[in-house]
Amino acid sequence: MPNPILTVKNLTKRYGEQTVFENLNLTVNEGDTIVIIGPSGTGKSTLLRCLNLLTKPDSGQIWLDDQEITAKGVDEDQVRQHIGMVFQNFLLFNHLTALENVKLGLVHVKHMSKEAAEAKAREELARVGLTEQADHYPGQLSGGQQQRVGIARALAMDPRIMLFDEPTSALDPELIGEVLEVMRKLSLEGMTMIVVTHEMGFAREVADRIIFMEKGHIVEEGTPDELFYHPQFERTREFLWKITELYGKKEKGT
Repeated sequence: MPNPILTVKNLTKRYGEQTVFENLNLTVNEGDTIVIIGPSGTGKSTLLRCLNLLTKPDSGQIWLDDQEITAKGVDEDQVRQHIGMVFQNFLLFNHLTALENVKLGLVHVKHMSKEAAEAKAREELARVGLTEQADHYPGQLSGGQQQRVGIARALAMDPRIMLFDEPTSALDPELIGEVLEVMRKLSLEGMTMIVVTHEMGFAREVADRIIFMEKGHIVEEGTPDELFYHPQFERTREFLWKITELYGKKEKGT
């Protein structure tokens, strides 16, 4: 039987008169890799921020395991320890080394000793292939390496689920692969993941389920084979054709 880790019920978010999404429902099972695709401005990133409680939804409920994390009085900082988030633009502290960036939350949030935090941080940097860059500052790292530090920082908290908000969108094309490879390995290890991305090759290869969103609604969801080869809706087919053509041309340098 599937074991739901994250359950979203009737989630709604508005900014003034603009409805970002309304009555959105989603279930993520343990070990799932869910990829969310869709046009820009359709609410994908806002959804991730709501799941991490960085943005407060206007109504609806979010459950992490058996806890309703949208209930009044919930310790949001405690919740975020269990829901890791990787952002588009790295958000590293430039005055701290890679090791120190990863250690920071372990010491100040999880209250680990400095020795234990350093050992854990080195373990997570090794996990993303950055053993030799532990003492480098962000300015000494490539964009791909900086993003991998961001992934290591999130993993160090031992989250139940990882959220990735277009993690390769700020990277040069030749650096994208090293970040996607780390994410592939995490998926194979059984990490539960929700990924917002335009990387269709990654979605097709790694996703257990792909969700196509547009204008704040889930238009269609299914396995990669179902969406790429047998979409039920013309809008899904049109979007996938356009995005595949666009990124295919970029990869060829045309």
